[in-house]
Amino acid sequence: MKHSDLNLFKERGEKITCLTAYDSSIAKLIDDCGVDVVLIGDSLGMVIQGEKNTRSVTMQDMLYHTEIVSNSCQQALVIADMPFQSYDSSEMAIINAQNLVIAGADMVKIEGGHEHEEVFRALSSNNINICGHLGLQPQMVTESSEYKIQGKDESSAELILSDALLLESLGISTLVLECIPSTLAKEVSTKLKIPTIGIGAGKDCDGQVLVCYDMLGITSGKLPRFVRNFVSTEGTIPLAISAFVKEVKAGTFPSTSESY
Repeated sequence: MKHSDLNLFKERGEKITCLTAYDSSIAKLIDDCGVDVVLIGDSLGMVIQGEKNTRSVTMQDMLYHTEIVSNSCQQALVIADMPFQSYDSSEMAIINAQNLVIAGADMVKIEGGHEHEEVFRALSSNNINICGHLGLQPQMVTESSEYKIQGKDESSAELILSDALLLESLGISTLVLECIPSTLAKEVSTKLKIPTIGIGAGKDCDGQVLVCYDMLGITSGKLPRFVRNFVSTEGTIPLAISAFVKEVKAGTFPSTSESY
């Protein structure tokens, strides 16, 4: 799939499905089950490396996992996270993004808005496909207590919306919205021409993403309300992934109780 295909999904009103993958086996299952987008998330810092946040993930980590995941994806669009401090300058961002593309990424994902305007501008001018990420930004989180809903008050909601419009004007291809009220996510999704992919952002985003280990029941401990364990009802991993695809496409995931 090409990055431009994501706009076609939005135009025809078809929901985009996205799951994270970090290894070849899971990536192949996800790809075979018809998931539209595979994200190599820096969430691997927690689910693979056992760290308390994503900030320990290095470019070498991301290059390694991007290569092994992309090799197993024949159909899905592959997005790779730019890890913490890998885009502190435009020059650094260009080099690191180009290396992720060489490793197999179709697109790179960057957290944040106006504070990284020059980085977004530089990547766009170098023909690198970009996925934005607003709302909760995991790279800004150091303690688990900081995983909170964003955009609840008027000023922070306005900032998320203005950042979204800015990023679109700078040429990003799609936008992840994480842990924001569903009403705000709907407003952002309506006002943007590019598609939005939500995680904890309600059903009105143009697509949905989950960490694969969360929706497969592998993650231990208390999970956020927007996570659904699809294995518990479907029994096997392939059936669980297929159920995720079916429910997202049908608009039945996430439900109201799985939204903010």
